[in-house]
Amino acid sequence: MDILLGNRTAESAARSFERMNTPAIRATLPLKARTAEEAAADFHASQLPGASSFGRTILADGRHVGDVWCYCIDPAGAPSAMVSCCVFEPELWGQGIASKALALFLPEAAQRYALRTVGAFTFSSNLSSIRVLGKSGFHLMEEFVENGVSSQYYLLDLEQEKR
Repeated sequence: MDILLGNRTAESAARSFERMNTPAIRATLPLKARTAEEAAADFHASQLPGASSFGRTILADGRHVGDVWCYCIDPAGAPSAMVSCCVFEPELWGQGIASKALALFLPEAAQRYALRTVGAFTFSSNLSSIRVLGKSGFHLMEEFVENGVSSQYYLLDLEQEKR
């Protein structure tokens, strides 16, 4: 399967929201937007000068199957950004698509925004996400409970990855 990253648009952001807004995905990935319109508005905000988010679509054999994005981008911050990734087609889960997407996305985002470190949150029950983060070089930094849900915080040191 050929995995590439594509450009996001307001339409793809709204379509992604609709495809991610399922019980199976909501159980593993909290979504900020509550509607497709909010997702499109968030995309438009990401296109403004000084925006603190950036994302790409995940294409599998030319078909849009997910998204990968950074948010809270602050090159001087620690971490410099947070990252999320979602493959929204369950029949494609467990095939390495998210790992490949992160491998393509992180160098691009790091170069574009001069990122030094990238953080990621996941629910402790999301074993697939934990495997993807581990394969991508992230290290577990903290386990915590928020709103009654056990979660984990991971960090990737991009400076160390360059060595």
